[in-house]
Amino acid sequence: MNHASLAAATDALWTAAAQNALHYGVTAIQAIVILLLGWWLSNLLTRIVRRALDRSPQFDKTLKPLTYSVVQWSVRGITIVAVLAQFGVQTASIIAVLGAAGLAIGLALQGTLQNIAAGTMLLVLRPFKIGDYISAGSSIGGTVEEIGLFTSTLTTADGVYMSVPNNQIWGSAITNYSRNSRRRMDITVNIDLRDDLDSAIAALSSLTATHEHVLRDPAPEVMVKEIHEQAVVINVRLWTLSEYYWAVYWELQRGVKKTVEAAGCSLPYPTRTIVMTPAPTTPQ
Repeated sequence: MNHASLAAATDALWTAAAQNALHYGVTAIQAIVILLLGWWLSNLLTRIVRRALDRSPQFDKTLKPLTYSVVQWSVRGITIVAVLAQFGVQTASIIAVLGAAGLAIGLALQGTLQNIAAGTMLLVLRPFKIGDYISAGSSIGGTVEEIGLFTSTLTTADGVYMSVPNNQIWGSAITNYSRNSRRRMDITVNIDLRDDLDSAIAALSSLTATHEHVLRDPAPEVMVKEIHEQAVVINVRLWTLSEYYWAVYWELQRGVKKTVEAAGCSLPYPTRTIVMTPAPTTPQ
């Protein structure tokens, strides 16, 4: 090879190297710019979402960090894919692999993801809050102590700790005994058939009218519910604030007996009459 050919080959090599360096340099700069813009945009959107949620008192505090992370890393994930695409990486195959991996993980953690979804719905829709007494299904009941993404913590009426997966609560009918400010109460009283019914009704009406925690609107009612063979069943219906429900219930249950007896009436008990007849005598 003569000197001219060698020089031409060297010039071509340096030209190709310069072109490649320029190409990859521009690509690298574009990738860095995309990466910086993506990171800046993710932080910007996170701050916007944070300010919007901070102005919304209804949005649960427990759910806010999760929302921030989802917004931030969603934008950053798109940014990383865009950066890889700048270097000629086949992002479609990467997305397919990530999708398959996500599906496999989702199937493996199906129960856990259901609890997360249920916890999110409980935090967003708020069928109950901390301090409420609730029941769900046939075996879940107590005062709510904590609402988490995976489980909710309750304390039963007898002071027992209960940790319940959120999916079990969300998948059942939820009864919240503390949600409404007022609750209705019905107390039944049996009066002997021979007693003065009007006196018993008047005495029970006076009992509910003088109690400090019995609401006047709706007004309490005393009515004859039904008549049995040995008693007249009187129903005492009243409304009270939810926070005083059990205190009023126990006080009235105790006061009903004294009130009825003071009115000259009695509480009948089941009785059975046995009639004995002499045996027939046989002729001698």
